[in-house]
Amino acid sequence: MTATGADQEAAGSTTRSYWWWGRRRSVALDVGLALVSALECALEGVVFADDTGLPVPVGVLFGLVAGSVLLVRRRWPIAVVLVSIATTPAEMGFLMAIVGLYTLAASEVPRRITVVLTGMSLVGTFIVTYVRLRQNVTEGADFGPGDWYVPLVSLFMSLGLTAPPLLFGLYIGARRRLMESLRERADSLERELSLLADRAEERAEWARTEERTRIAREMHDVVAHRVSLMVVHAAALQAVAPKDPAKAVRNAALVGDMGRQALTELREMLGVLRSGDALSAPPTGRVPLASVRRAAAADAAAAAAEDGPRLDEVESLVAQSREAGMTVELSVQGELRPYTPEVEQTAYRVVQEALTNVHKHAAGAKTWVRLAHRGAEVAMQVENGPSDGGVADAGLPSGGNGLVGMRERVLGLGGVFVSGPTDAGGFRVSAVLPAGPGA
Repeated sequence: MTATGADQEAAGSTTRSYWWWGRRRSVALDVGLALVSALECALEGVVFADDTGLPVPVGVLFGLVAGSVLLVRRRWPIAVVLVSIATTPAEMGFLMAIVGLYTLAASEVPRRITVVLTGMSLVGTFIVTYVRLRQNVTEGADFGPGDWYVPLVSLFMSLGLTAPPLLFGLYIGARRRLMESLRERADSLERELSLLADRAEERAEWARTEERTRIAREMHDVVAHRVSLMVVHAAALQAVAPKDPAKAVRNAALVGDMGRQALTELREMLGVLRSGDALSAPPTGRVPLASVRRAAAADAAAAAAEDGPRLDEVESLVAQSREAGMTVELSVQGELRPYTPEVEQTAYRVVQEALTNVHKHAAGAKTWVRLAHRGAEVAMQVENGPSDGGVADAGLPSGGNGLVGMRERVLGLGGVFVSGPTDAGGFRVSAVLPAGPGA
């Protein structure tokens, strides 16, 4: 993998710092250029001292000091260019001028400053070259070029010493800025991908939690209701066996039927879980994302079309409670019509869980089950009176999740759920579900 800017920043704190240089290679390059520039200016300082009548050591020292300024070109490029312009009349510092202009153009100095300093260097070089060529042409009597020679050659020489380093520096600076922009984009993309991966993991964890909750609700609804009725029938069987063998036989048959129904529902649920595991197994090859989405949509549609409890089965549900000894009255308002599978299953489960709670907590209580089919919704209510003290409690355990599961189911479909004790000492569970698009 490539190292991004964030990685370089993280690693930069552990690397050694060389003042304003970021790397050891940069130190070696600038020191080498400064030594060469100082040597050049020192040699040219000898000629400058002869022309001006200064002592030679003074000219050499001046050249060494001026040429060594190139050492700070990365930190103060403007100072290097100004020194090169100042030493232009002394005809020294050609390397310093070239490298200084390149560094100035490649740096982050404002462009107007770069243009001004480049213009000053160009004019200075042109004037010095023009004066020197004019002196040479005047001294050479055998050579008599036209008036165009000195200005044209001076212009070419000044452009040749100024334009190439300027253009090359502008190119390198633009390239550096482009690379920095690409590095920042790569860092931003890496952060976004990491954020998306975290969000995907959160969504996956949320989906797993929701699936576990849904399975727990289904298992609770299936097992709690069937087993509660089986326990009630078993208690009745134990009570009537010595007195009424025929009724005991009927109760035993009901217990067997309910056990078989519970096993059938559990088998169907486990079959769905196994098929879901097979579908979610990791593929051996690469699968396109579109096909995964299509498969997920098909699985969702198939799951929605699975046969489950319906509202027309509420009557048989109430009959089972009657057979277990509960006094239940069922009233239906409106005409029964088909709803979406989710609405019908949720309505059935609410009635089922409410009846189970009556078996657990209000043995012998009279119960009313009401269904109302309205224009855009279906409402259900299960209300029981106070418990009959003469009826023995079956001793059914309670996990405290029945009302919570009913509320989650109803609210998940955008419905309304209300539960609580009544003034008569009983308990009431009411729910209203939207009819849904399939009504």
